[in-house]
Amino acid sequence: MRLYGLKNCDTCRKALKALPQAELVDVRADGISPDLLARAYETFGEKLVNTRSTTWRGLSEAERATPPLELLQQYPALMKRPLIEDGGRLYLGWDKTVQAALSAQV
Repeated sequence: MRLYGLKNCDTCRKALKALPQAELVDVRADGISPDLLARAYETFGEKLVNTRSTTWRGLSEAERATPPLELLQQYPALMKRPLIEDGGRLYLGWDKTVQAALSAQV
């Protein structure tokens, strides 16, 4: 199980604590593969871009108009976190639904 996020993100830390078998991949330091990003975008669509983030608020209107996959490659911290890959399945965020789905597997 891999958890894609940021090592200093509170939500990612909560998810890691609940999923001790997960390996954290820091998207800012290590990046995220274009294939996985495309798969995640195909699965979650616009939800993959965190429009409530500080990074998003700092973008110009022209930058915000950039296609989402290009934007996420350029600014990995814009991705909603965490993105969890487990056995080929993808989960986004750390809400009750994701927690229940993953805790049922543990």
